[in-house]
Amino acid sequence: MNVHPSQAVSRVRGNLALTALFFATFVLGSTELVIVGVLDLIAADTGVTVSAAGALVTAYALGLSIGGPVLTALTIRVQRQTLLWASMLVFLLATVAMVATASFELLLAARVVAGSLHGVFIAAAFATLGSLVPADRMGQAISVVIGGIAVSTAMGVPVGTMVGRTLGWRGSFIMIAGVGVVVLVGLLLLIPKVAANQALGLRSQARSAFAPRVLVMLAIGMLLLGGQFTVFTYITPFLLEVTGISGAQVSGFLLAYGVATAIGTFVGGWAADRDASRTLLTANVVLLLSLGLLYLTGTVPAVVAVALLAWGLVGFGLVPALQYRVATLAGPARDLAASLPASAVNAGIAAGALLGGWTLTSNGLSAVVAAGLLMCLAGLPLTWLTARWGTPSTDSGPTTNIPVGTTL
Repeated sequence: MNVHPSQAVSRVRGNLALTALFFATFVLGSTELVIVGVLDLIAADTGVTVSAAGALVTAYALGLSIGGPVLTALTIRVQRQTLLWASMLVFLLATVAMVATASFELLLAARVVAGSLHGVFIAAAFATLGSLVPADRMGQAISVVIGGIAVSTAMGVPVGTMVGRTLGWRGSFIMIAGVGVVVLVGLLLLIPKVAANQALGLRSQARSAFAPRVLVMLAIGMLLLGGQFTVFTYITPFLLEVTGISGAQVSGFLLAYGVATAIGTFVGGWAADRDASRTLLTANVVLLLSLGLLYLTGTVPAVVAVALLAWGLVGFGLVPALQYRVATLAGPARDLAASLPASAVNAGIAAGALLGGWTLTSNGLSAVVAAGLLMCLAGLPLTWLTARWGTPSTDSGPTTNIPVGTTL
């Protein structure tokens, strides 16, 4: 039975479908990030330098940032359930190709394909949520989808790295692909058939999806995630050299940060349902305070631990509110716009990592924190501006998935 986007399924069926989407994004996030923990093994196996192997990270991010929106636009009229399982199937085939090839060039190509399918899946997942939950739970539903990626950072990546270190880097991807097959079955069984958005043509959708206010929200995502990853990319050497803790303690600090990130993502969804604009503004302020503490008191381990916990709670906790606002501001073009926050976030992450590397070379580790702080500070006027655009009672929402009067 086809379900119209505005017609939600039963609560039990909706929760089961959300569970399937959570585990799907867990697989996506694990595939994207586990490669960092086995990069040296891949370099040795494929006969390239570690720095050259780092292109595998960039390839995935480019696939997600560019290929995701392009494929989403090309499949805008495909039924959502079909798009979900088909994109997951091709994603798993690309993952298997990573395992099967001995060529670095083919491995690079497989990463681009996997990143592109990651973007398509995320967009289709968000486009499906309006049929799974009522409007007043939309933020929480978004946080479940994003939560799979957050939990993969806290749990999936460390476990995958351990497997890769024990069985070889291919073992990590074989394990992820095995979980992905189970997830694919869950998608086929649990996701209802949701009609694609036929209201607008691609050109009309593009006009709404890239409207000025949507672009401002995307800029916020780039700045806030970019500022974070300017620092986070080099947080381990910062903790070792500036804070002066041991390698074992670094693992504990990062685990606490990862757990806080996972918790913060779900709390952020709850907060987005109440006021997405205020959630973004609050998260921006807390980020500034956290990074400010790192910069000013980075030599005091106890204060650094508190700063990392606060940072973790809001760092990804702002993403559900960002996704919510983009969908609302894009109106009937929400299906195409659903892929854009992930693209903006990944572009920010890439830019932040580059900025952090340049700053580290030029001025040292403390300057890296200052650079990330300034990038997040640049986002503050925009989050303040967008908070004045309206509240949940005044924003006009999408015409189908989310009733008018709901803020995303």
